[in-house]
Amino acid sequence: MNYRWRLVFVWVVPCWLASFAAFGQIDPVNRELLQFGYNASLEGHAPLSAYAFYYRNRLGFLNNTNLTLRLAVAPTYLDSELGISQAISPHTDVGIGVAGGGYADNYAEIRKGKYLPSESFTGYGGEVSLSIYHLFNPGSLIPLNGLIRGIAHYSTYEADDNTGKAFQVPGDRETFSVRTGLRWGGREPTLFPSLAMELSVWYQGEFRNGIGSYGTNDSITGLRDRKVEPHTHLFWGEAFLAYTLPELKHSFSLSLTAGTSVDPDRFSAYRLGSLLPLVAEYPLSLPGYYYQELSAKEFVLLTGNYLLPLDKHEHWFLDVNAATAAVDYLGGLEQPGHWNSGVGGGVLYKTSSWKVMLCYAYGVDAIRSTGRGANSIGLLMQFDLGQARTEMFRPADPGLWRGMQRVFGLFGS
Repeated sequence: MNYRWRLVFVWVVPCWLASFAAFGQIDPVNRELLQFGYNASLEGHAPLSAYAFYYRNRLGFLNNTNLTLRLAVAPTYLDSELGISQAISPHTDVGIGVAGGGYADNYAEIRKGKYLPSESFTGYGGEVSLSIYHLFNPGSLIPLNGLIRGIAHYSTYEADDNTGKAFQVPGDRETFSVRTGLRWGGREPTLFPSLAMELSVWYQGEFRNGIGSYGTNDSITGLRDRKVEPHTHLFWGEAFLAYTLPELKHSFSLSLTAGTSVDPDRFSAYRLGSLLPLVAEYPLSLPGYYYQELSAKEFVLLTGNYLLPLDKHEHWFLDVNAATAAVDYLGGLEQPGHWNSGVGGGVLYKTSSWKVMLCYAYGVDAIRSTGRGANSIGLLMQFDLGQARTEMFRPADPGLWRGMQRVFGLFGS
């Protein structure tokens, strides 16, 4: 495969994969969305930072009111879950997940602000999962949901065109993970939600076989210079608030995320960087940085975003965002200074079905060949297919579009 196009497939998939694989409850809303995000660094040689996927959540799947089908589809990967409401009790649901495809387990080595293709490689993977979701406070205005999930994941790795010939990629392995947590409130999987709040705490344990050393030979010991840990334990939590001022129509969001770990490795460390708000369920965004530039065993991250309307129809908005993080780096990926900050801004255009933003970001403490500071530009887009279909083909009054729908049966029923 041409290397340039391989990069596209390699990085589109990992960016979106975690975004929908870790919900703390079955998504209770019918959705049909197209999501796209892209960051381009203006300094240095960076891995492609992007996501592109189709998201479908369908309640009452197969005409059964207690089944919900969730799909997230990217160019080379499919993630799915069949949710069964009230499977165990009136407030306890079950989810059965299947995911798999190409380039999902890729790894990019970034050390002191430098992307190292010679130490990066391609990974493929597939998994099955079983989740139990429980609502603890039925009838309350703010729901408190609990999750227990077991995941069996298989990974296989290979060198790509730029992996160094002396670099040994990791061996194939199976990973069994257990995840549990509590979420009070929540937020929709959409770009810039206008109203949301969440307090959540999580634990994930990862247990691997097929472990061993990989990388390059140490000149003194003759052993490979890095290893896969047999088990890792991750603990993290987040406080999030998004709100729209009713009179001014200004919108803002604030989040505080913190995490720690026991025995992390390069595959399980927290990785911070870039401005891609739907890159994960809990995006560790640092404007102006490469995607996953920083690898942390512990971190505290504070982010904020503010949207200011520019016209009376509230289609155009000025966006301002900032983030700062205290980072305790993973061993072998340390760099000077534990504080990393970034700022950014952009222009957002939105309608009931479209959201498109052009943005600029500056990584204040990002390390580059010229010193500290890095610039990037980006594009974020969300298209709500369900809302667009309603507006175009089901207007309040009969018209041209409704007639065309009847004649051609566009977009199905």
